[in-house]
Amino acid sequence: MKLGIIDTVSLAATLVLALPIALFGIDRIVAGQALLGGAFVAVGVLMVLLREKLTTPSDVPASAAQKVVGKVAKTDDDEE
Repeated sequence: MKLGIIDTVSLAATLVLALPIALFGIDRIVAGQALLGGAFVAVGVLMVLLREKLTTPSDVPASAAQKVVGKVAKTDDDEE
């Protein structure tokens, strides 16, 4: 999966929010609260998966900007 700059920054922002939730879930699992921990891990994973699969109204301008940047800034692979 090839990510552009905007996609990479968006994924990093999502991970900044999702990783602490998932780590708290792992901590709860280790502490013996499997149901609560599993729920937090699931929420963390779903945050990342839904970010990748869903298109929101805020994604439309980002997608348009990415297409414009792709046409203006050619990479070595595009020139061949």
